[in-house]
Amino acid sequence: MQSTTIAVDLAKSVFEIAISHRPGVVAERKRLSRRRFTSFLTSHDPADVVMEACGTAHFWGRKAQEAGHRVRLLPPGYVRPYVRGNKTDRADTKGILEADRNDGIVPVPVKSVEQQPLTALHRMRSTWVSTRTSRINTLRGVLRELGFLIPLGANRVVPEVWLLLGDADFEVPDIMRPVLAEAAREITSLDQRIKAVEKQLQGIAESSPDIQRLLTIPGIGLLTATALVATLGNVNRFRSARHLSSFLGLTPREKSSGYTRLLGRITKRGDPYLRTLLIHGGRSVLHHAKRLEKPDRLRAWALERERMIGHNKAAIALANKLTRIVWAVWKNETEYQPVPR
Repeated sequence: MQSTTIAVDLAKSVFEIAISHRPGVVAERKRLSRRRFTSFLTSHDPADVVMEACGTAHFWGRKAQEAGHRVRLLPPGYVRPYVRGNKTDRADTKGILEADRNDGIVPVPVKSVEQQPLTALHRMRSTWVSTRTSRINTLRGVLRELGFLIPLGANRVVPEVWLLLGDADFEVPDIMRPVLAEAAREITSLDQRIKAVEKQLQGIAESSPDIQRLLTIPGIGLLTATALVATLGNVNRFRSARHLSSFLGLTPREKSSGYTRLLGRITKRGDPYLRTLLIHGGRSVLHHAKRLEKPDRLRAWALERERMIGHNKAAIALANKLTRIVWAVWKNETEYQPVPR
């Protein structure tokens, strides 16, 4: 039976489409507007729709699935080597068709409507945290130039600013006072937004059995558990715990040939936000383990790693192990049970 493959180069307004009935051969090309592309998906017979996993790909992937098509989203980094010559929309669609023939490229699952809002909450929170840090650092720098040092701690900045602005003896130009006050109000507003998002995440976590099970793992808190569910969706698509660790870039980079096997630093592939959260979780477990008289097997292993290879490498090794525990707990639908040493 002849199968049809439709390669789509996504855009904001104009979509380039290549239709193939035989591998490697483009039978028809179309250049459609956003409205006409929607009509094309609903009117065309069911086919294999292939796109790069880039901006709006999950939205259009769901639209194509609703129209009865089979959707495959390919990682853009793996598609690029198949694009020959100059980078154009036509060349991109041809490259997508060629990359789709490589069964070694694992497609990205289409995110559900429930996953994407959860991911968006994390993105907004991360953006606000970054903005808050920037404003705090700016305030510290400005006040330092005026001869006043604020003690360490992000929570001390805004109260100290208001104390200074209320002090008539504080030598600051009048032109600076409204600006400093507005910066303090902005930081307070950002704090409120961040807390509001965390409250939303807490509400989502309370209604999700998967998140509740992940929260039983040491070093996995609210942010990490919700980010894992939002990003990964279904853990069953990973055939093993090591596959998940490799997906998140926590396994060593390998450069081997013949009988020589060389392992280097971690690959840092995959989602950097998730990887950062897991590494911070590893650091927190290490910090807590030092205060225990009788640590369990996991924490004892982590402390032994720290003595052998140092704190930072031990935190990354522990993040790798926590990722594997996440896979086992999530897949087996069971809570984490600490093992005595």
